[in-house]
Parts: sequence; structure tokens; C-alpha cells
Amino acid sequence: MKFILKQTITHSIMDKYNKLQYSKPGMFEESRYEKIHNVIFDNRNEASVAVANEIAQVIKANNKKNKATVLGLATGSSPIKVYEELIRLHKEENLSFKNVITFNLDEYYPMTPEDINSYHYFMNEYLFKHIDIQPENIHIPNGNIALNEVKDFCINYEQQIKDAGGLDFQLLGIGRSGHIGFNEPGSHINSGTRLVTLNHITRVDAAPAFKGLRNVPRKAITMGIASIMQAKRIILLAWGEKKAEIIKETVEGNISSSIPATFLQKHENTTFVLDKDAAESLTRIDTPWLVRDVVWNNQLKKKAVVWLSKKIKKPILKLTDQDYNLNGLAELISTHGSSYDLNIEIFNTLQHTITGWPGGKPNADDTNRPERANPAKKRVLLFSPHPDDDVISMGGTLDRLIEQGHDVHVAYQTSGSNAVTDEDALKFLEVYEYLFDDKTKVKSLINSIKSKDNTQVDNKEIRKLKAYIRRAEAKAAVRFLQLPDENIHFLDLPFYDNPSFLKRQLGKEDVNIMKNIINAVNPHSIFAAGDLADPHGTHRITFDLLIDVLKDLKQEKFMKNLRVWLYRGAWDEFEIYDIDMAVPMSPAQVEKKKNAIFYHQTQKDNVMFKGNDQREFWERVAERNKELAEKYHELGFADYEAMEAFKLLEF
Repeated sequence: MKFILKQTITHSIMDKYNKLQYSKPGMFEESRYEKIHNVIFDNRNEASVAVANEIAQVIKANNKKNKATVLGLATGSSPIKVYEELIRLHKEENLSFKNVITFNLDEYYPMTPEDINSYHYFMNEYLFKHIDIQPENIHIPNGNIALNEVKDFCINYEQQIKDAGGLDFQLLGIGRSGHIGFNEPGSHINSGTRLVTLNHITRVDAAPAFKGLRNVPRKAITMGIASIMQAKRIILLAWGEKKAEIIKETVEGNISSSIPATFLQKHENTTFVLDKDAAESLTRIDTPWLVRDVVWNNQLKKKAVVWLSKKIKKPILKLTDQDYNLNGLAELISTHGSSYDLNIEIFNTLQHTITGWPGGKPNADDTNRPERANPAKKRVLLFSPHPDDDVISMGGTLDRLIEQGHDVHVAYQTSGSNAVTDEDALKFLEVYEYLFDDKTKVKSLINSIKSKDNTQVDNKEIRKLKAYIRRAEAKAAVRFLQLPDENIHFLDLPFYDNPSFLKRQLGKEDVNIMKNIINAVNPHSIFAAGDLADPHGTHRITFDLLIDVLKDLKQEKFMKNLRVWLYRGAWDEFEIYDIDMAVPMSPAQVEKKKNAIFYHQTQKDNVMFKGNDQREFWERVAERNKELAEKYHELGFADYEAMEAFKLLEF
């Protein structure tokens, strides 16, 4: 099974495609905060189809005139689905690229074209080798030239774009630092193609592909802001909640070199194409009552009251009519009656999310509890994308479920081998070499690791070794929480074994493995990762897989009573208005959770993928759990030491 684009454009997608036609920002009341035209799609697949079809229309129109089409192309995860649809249009609808000239935005420096992390390799894998483009029409910055040749190369690259007639269409992504291309914060609006030093955030985001931050190049060759701004048409793609904050700052903020993407406000034909997650921080999405009349459903009321309480720093039960009126919520009060009744309603709703019984409290009235009282002993299946997500994300709740007598099963979906450093693997091998007489195989593995350079992927035996290291750590952690060995399951989903994280695709075997474990446990409750920021990340892929599997199993008897609870990872937490169950932890439970995390020794101290936060996972999650408890307390609830949060999935 593969997640592929639909073969035809539906009417709804065609409607959105028509909306991609540029319109001047500020023309409509709902966009009065916005300074760049943007269109929001339900998901990145639909958005990518629409963008690919706009590109196709440009190519077809120019082909009819026997005129070349000059495309500026981007790399990274954002344009992958666009390229997939262009390939489909070529193969199935005869879209020809013979008269297309391409100029890529950037390339790492130094970088050989053959390196699997090079943008030469990326473009060939994801587009060029699948279409009929002429090789001489492909232009990508050369990261393999001598430093003293770079300046002349950049001048020549600019001249080649001009000689081709300028860019008809420029496709962009956006980095969390606000960069476009590799124009990092501080870039000038008049900048041309040049060698740049990469921002730390940019390098952190690239670290998974390079097997760690230390392997990411520090420089790159990039088209400049001026080069990009000369394109006749610009579309910028952004997917996932990880991009939400920078999208808000770019679309609604002032033009500033500290966020280079804001220069696009000056371009007269730019559209940002967003999925719902990337658009969630825009004012018209996040706080719609500030820009238009809204229909006040229960969720929106809850969101507005929590927002107001946080904004003016008052507990919910102390909010007054005047507070609502002075902060854009007069309509809510007028439709509801009074602040008194509304405050009590929302306070009670949030109060009922808090429980010390995540599996339900036996022999209790469960009318206002997040989980059912019956059956008293539930079969619980916890899916952990990596071998440590279970204790990091919900270690306290897992401990509660086990202590309260539920039949808890933990299923580790991937091996997690990619996050084990060569140094840690060598440490285990050298212990084995010391203890046992048969050293032939061990020496071979040691030599394989020591002779491997940063561009090479682990061979099958090294991946297996690293996988078993993660297994041992995972077992030790949940044994500490008294989970029986027979309830520990290692699924080793095959999609994870693709060495390129951008090319991971689900197959039938992944689906069957997930179906088998769900059918074997026959659960009343499933807990699963709900971190969906990265569209190509392991958490997102395993989530999408779970959704598809549950749809396939919808006729099974156990599905009628199944509840699926989503948790967050080490980085972010659900907003309080989105939380359906909050599980408090005592100081002793916080300490117990920390000790369980410590069993994952390879993910401590020398952890490979820390992200933009240099704290260790246990430090991050401890602070996050404490902050959530404080947020509840600020709203007027009891003062707990820490809390873990969950959202009920509707499927």
C-alpha cells in the first residue's frame, strides 16, 4: 500500500486550484491581517495536485507557442508530492518536459553530486530521471568546485537564468528560520546567487538526513532574494504544524531581513499554499472571532474562553462580561447569556478531562469521566513509533495503567536503529569481543563501522545490531514499570529500513503487521503518537498507517467499543482546549518516569537527533509535563506537580 495522489482532480481540488490565481492581500475582511495571498488545503496531497497542475498549465501554454518554460525548483520534503504528480502527468497524460529549462535554488557546499544528501541526487531521484527533460536544460548549483571558483560560478548562474528569459515559475519551501532557498536571516533583498553560511536551525532540521548535526555542511550555494523576486510567478509550499509559527510571522508580520520570506510581500504574484496544520496560527484560523462572525460550537467556545483567560491572566471563573467585551468576544456573551454561566460551563468541561484513572475508574459514575468504568480491566495497546516514545511521552500514564491492573501491551513500531551512533554500537561490540572467544564476526562488524564514512548507510548487520541495542533498552525501561515480557512487542515495520527518510513509503507488509497486533490484542483502548508536524517523520507515517488500518478493521466487533488516545512526544503539547484526558502525576511518579527514560542510554547524552532543543529528552518532557500542570492551575484548577495529556481521536 502506498499513499499516492489521486489520478484525477476532484471538483473541490479544482475549486482550490482556481483560487491559486493570485489576488491582492487585504481585499477581503477575513484576510485583513494578511499581507501575502494564501490558500489553505485540507492536506498536502490535494495542495500538491493543485500546484502541479498550475505548473503543467504553464508548460502546456508555452509548448503551444513553441516557447521554453523556465522553472525555479526547490528541494526538501515540501515539493515531493508536487514532483510525484508532475511525473504522473508526464506518464499518464503526456505532459512533455522537452522544452523545460530548470534552475534549482541551492546546493550544500562542499557536496559531490553523487552524495545521497546532495540536491543533484534528490532532483534526479524525485523528478528528472522520471521525465523527458533534456539533461542540458538542468541547472543545479555546483557544490563540488574549488572555493576560489565559487564567485565566478554564481555570477554565471545568474547570467544563465537571464539568458533563458528569466524564471516563469518559482517553487519555494520555507525553513523554520524563515529562509527561502538558503537565504538565511540577515539576507538582503538585493542579494544574488552566492555562498552562504547556514543557520543553526536549518542545520538542525537537516540533521536526520545526515545522520546527525555534526555531519550537516555549514555552507551552501543559493540563489539570492533578488534572483527569486524576479520570477514571474512564485508559489511557496508549507506543510505541518512545525511551520505554523513562521507562516504567521511571514504572512502577517512586517518585512524584515530577520525573516527573509517576508520580502515576498513585495512580490506582485506570490501565493502561499498551506495545509491546515501549517495555517493553524494565522489569525483568521487561530482566533477567527477577531476577524469575522463565527458559529459558536462547543470546541470554539472552549478555545475562546481559554484564550481569554491566558491573555488577561485571570482564572476562568473570574472572567467578567467586561473582559469578554473588551477582547473581541462580545458576540460570544450576547449569544450565550452571561459570563457567569459560560465560565461555569467551560470550567466543568475542562475539569472533567482530569483523571487519575486513565483506564477508567471501576464501579464509578463515568458520565463525566474521559474513560469508561467498564470493563474494569481493559486490554490496552500502546503504539510507540520509536523504542522510547512510550516512556518519554506517557511514562506516568503507562505506569498508572499497569498499576491499576489493566492488560497493557506495548508495541514498538520501528527498530529505532537510525538513532544509535556508531560510537555506541562500537561500545557494545567491544564488550562482546572482550567476553567471548569467537571474535571473527565481531571484528568484521567493528571494521565495517570504523571504515564507514558519513555518506554511507549502515549495512544490514550493523542496522540489526543497533536495532537490538534499542530493543534491550526498551525492555529494561518497561520491565522497570513491571510490564511482563510477553506484553512487549517489536514490530520492526519495514518502511523504516529505507536509508532515505524522504523516500519512506508504506507497503502491504507494514499494514499486515499492524493489523495482526491489533487483532491479537483485541484492545479496548489504543494509545498512539499524535506528533504530526513532519509529513515525512516516523510519527506521522505511523499515524497515517494506524488510521488506514483502523478503517480496514472497522467491521470487527471490538471496533465498536474502541477508543484511540493520542499523545505528544518530547517537543510539544496539545493546547488545553484540545485535551480530552489529562493525567496528573505526583513527584514520586515524575521521578519514576525519569528513571524509566534513563534506561534508554543511547538516547541520553550523545543522542543523535535532539532537534532545536539541546536539552536531553527527559529534561524536555519533565519541563513540558510541569508546564501543563501550571497552565491548568492558572486557569483555576488544582495545583498538580505534572500532567500528561491525551486527545481522543475521531475516526
